[in-house]
Amino acid sequence: MKADLHVHSCYSNGFFHPKELLSLATTQEVNHLAIVDHHTFAGIEAVKEVFYDSPVNLIEGIEISAFDLKRQKDVRILGYNLSNQSYIEQLCRPLLHFQTNQTLCKLKKLQAEGYRLKEEELWKEAETATALYPCHLYRLLKKRGYGTQMNPLFYQKLMTTEEVSGDRKKINVYDAIEAIKYGGGLTVLACPGKFDNYDLIPELASFGIDGLEKYHPAHRLRDLKVLSEFIQTYHFSCFGGSDFHGIRGTAGFGRTLITDTREFPDQLLCN
Repeated sequence: MKADLHVHSCYSNGFFHPKELLSLATTQEVNHLAIVDHHTFAGIEAVKEVFYDSPVNLIEGIEISAFDLKRQKDVRILGYNLSNQSYIEQLCRPLLHFQTNQTLCKLKKLQAEGYRLKEEELWKEAETATALYPCHLYRLLKKRGYGTQMNPLFYQKLMTTEEVSGDRKKINVYDAIEAIKYGGGLTVLACPGKFDNYDLIPELASFGIDGLEKYHPAHRLRDLKVLSEFIQTYHFSCFGGSDFHGIRGTAGFGRTLITDTREFPDQLLCN
């Protein structure tokens, strides 16, 4: 068994169309694939059409950028198999607006520095997405011949969220979890090692979160050990995936998987 429960498509900040994701999954013999676009279900009907009658079990989901107010830390929450998506989309709408404004501010800064980029070109790069993301700006820069100038420091600055005009919308992590549960979905703390959310886990357990993302490219052996202990202590379901966006082509797809049937979340087997 191979399950990748954390993949993004071109409907948010991924570069790959669902048809391409299905092709990758089939080629790499991934049996279960969850597409969890950021803050949107806009592409879900197109995704379901592509995966209909395919050998790959499609799992619908979403990723929400939330915030731990107590510790002042970013948190990522994954939601799977929501039966009602309207409330979560309403909650996430300000995040999409913020993301677009953030990216447009980055574009204006680059234009002021002499980069010959046009806003209409940026929108064209994001024609299937529900918001503008730095990855669209990155792709435009490469197309315009600025690829050699994008050293690691430049890339990190491009991808980092900054405070721009208008307050950054921050969703309380508990509001995100409640919204997913209200929609009938499973709630999962994503990549806790990446964002150092370990202190939050006991509180989320009391709040009724369903699982932890144990397997993630940012997690090291120490993270796997700590998360295994949390999963055992609180009887969480185990989740994991590649967090694939496709910004570097197909590299990374299927690299981080759940391969042990005993670890696969039972709640997704009936999907």
